[in-house]
Amino acid sequence: MIDGIPVIDAVVHPYNLTEENFRTPHARPITDLVSGGNRAVAPEGYRLPKEGYERDWRVEEVANMSFVESYADLAVYHVVPIRAFHDGICSVEKGLEAQERWPDRFLFYVGVDPLEGAKAVEDLERQVEQFHDPVGLKLYPNSWLGSEVSGWLMDDPEVAFPLFERARRLGIKTVAVHKAIPLGPVELKHYRVDDIDRAAMAFPDLNFEVVHGGMAFLEETAWQLARFRNVWVNLETTATMLTNRPGAFERALATLLAHGGDRALSQIFWGTGCMVSHPRPHLEHFVRDLAFSAEWTERFGLAEMTEENKRKILAENYARLHGIDLAARLAAVKGDEFALRRPDGTEPPAPYSTTAVGDVAY
Repeated sequence: MIDGIPVIDAVVHPYNLTEENFRTPHARPITDLVSGGNRAVAPEGYRLPKEGYERDWRVEEVANMSFVESYADLAVYHVVPIRAFHDGICSVEKGLEAQERWPDRFLFYVGVDPLEGAKAVEDLERQVEQFHDPVGLKLYPNSWLGSEVSGWLMDDPEVAFPLFERARRLGIKTVAVHKAIPLGPVELKHYRVDDIDRAAMAFPDLNFEVVHGGMAFLEETAWQLARFRNVWVNLETTATMLTNRPGAFERALATLLAHGGDRALSQIFWGTGCMVSHPRPHLEHFVRDLAFSAEWTERFGLAEMTEENKRKILAENYARLHGIDLAARLAAVKGDEFALRRPDGTEPPAPYSTTAVGDVAY
């Protein structure tokens, strides 16, 4: 918790960024993007040099960063299926370790590459068996299976819809897709959000989660929140603007709420993408500093960003999306190993101090 407010971090992922994990040449520009991003968005003390960042991160380090060095109560592990890396960049195996060691702290999204066709369906079924009741499916709009980068769209009736149908049959109700941030020198069209419209219409009983919502295509995403009850925005990466470009974050959040108001507010939730950036500074700025200026409240007729509204974004909306009994989950982690190391209300330890690279942070 932070200042008495529960926190669910909707995306965490311990990447393996070692060159030994590179499967195709496409792995290098993706690594450069996320590695450079750490230094670009982080304030003093939260940056890591290339040699400290581009390594194989352990799931225990991400757990410590989330629950000890920051304020998350629960975190959502995303299996990442980027085949430019041998293990996809964030492996099933690390997720299974988190499930075994900290089942009360983590929720899980399985991840497949839709352009693998029948293999993607087999992979989906296998992961659903491996994880105990996964709550979502994570997808990327590009495929890095060979020398060429291919793309697909969420409204493709041959590629996407059969996978959504199988996920639904397997009990998965939420499909999360990486949008807004192109991963290297690829076509932008697959990172737009327009293709989510038809998916949301064709599968009204599924929820579609726009990961990185607000980083780009603001108006389009805002209108989706206003038109579809089954479209949600995950603030992963968008949240980093609170630290290095607070005015841009204010504009992004205000625009997302512009057409849907309170209804749109109920469809937005917190995410940091730990360990892409350190989760602490962005969360502190959101809770302690964020307030809409007169410019935005007058332009869009917005309500104040009250503690009640921040509570919704930080945990309550996500809990409602997945039918999580938040009080019960908070009770389950009370007094566990992480709570003992950072009791609620106490200051977290120094950034990266619980990881293998605390001595190189700057």
